[in-house]
Amino acid sequence: MDALKQCMNDNEPLVLDGGFSTELAAQGVELKGDPLWGSGLLHTNPQAIRDVHYRFLLSGADVISTATYQASVAGFIDHLNLSSERARELIMSGVQLAKETVETFVSERHPTGPTCPLVAGSVGPFGAVLLDGSEYTGAYAAGMSVGEFKDWHRPRMECLAAAGADLFAIETIPSIKEAEALVELLREFPDAKAWLSFSCKDGKSISDGSPFAGAVQMARRSTQLAAVGVNCCPPSLVAPVLESAQSLRSPDMAWVVYPNSGEEWVRERGWLSSDKESALLPDLSRGWVKQGAALIGGCCRIGPAHIADLRQQLKRG
Repeated sequence: MDALKQCMNDNEPLVLDGGFSTELAAQGVELKGDPLWGSGLLHTNPQAIRDVHYRFLLSGADVISTATYQASVAGFIDHLNLSSERARELIMSGVQLAKETVETFVSERHPTGPTCPLVAGSVGPFGAVLLDGSEYTGAYAAGMSVGEFKDWHRPRMECLAAAGADLFAIETIPSIKEAEALVELLREFPDAKAWLSFSCKDGKSISDGSPFAGAVQMARRSTQLAAVGVNCCPPSLVAPVLESAQSLRSPDMAWVVYPNSGEEWVRERGWLSSDKESALLPDLSRGWVKQGAALIGGCCRIGPAHIADLRQQLKRG
């Protein structure tokens, strides 16, 4: 998992992909009501996953994330009636599908290109499997210990590492307690690198109300974290959140940012259209780079066209 450091040494920000489920929906894949969300397609429609990965690679993504955000051994056992062994194989297949797609893309489009694109193994929060939006509140953390979080996350991270993910994308974490557990768990994979990305409630706090500055202080103690930051927040929140902890960022740790479109998610009604901020991504991204962002992409409601625009802005000379 040293490939991330290699690519980050190019002194240009890496472009991440966008909203995986957003692009699935755009291609007509129905996910609403599925307790496994996009991760269930590892079992039912792996080609749809390959297609989404390929479209984001075509748009210019340097890093694509696996379809494992809501994947878990327990979830696959419960909802797909699989054995534990088969559930683990299915999580590993998320990495294999992504790596196969990268190989196809490189051979077809860039036969003499660089070592990138990379495959990030997506590690979503426990709240993502609860299907109640609690990855944006962290309310569940009060009833769980650090040890319980580690026990729940460990099987998926074991699978992602064993399958050869280039790094872990620990993302949309709403709780400082869950983040601490994941940073501790990362030590069990000593050769692994990762980024740690929080969901946030305002320009200074992560979703459980803890200061983002405190989260950065905690994260900087890990030598395995190449970047820390925020995702799935409105683009307008990114700069103030980063600024709130700017003095705490260590020289060897970059910012990672991949906001959503700025629209509001309401559980009963889905995404509510508003004054979209997604068009602001390319313009705002230059400011994020000045703040120290080295990995920049998009989350919910950000598609390949947005990523193509973002790459055009970030890769200018």
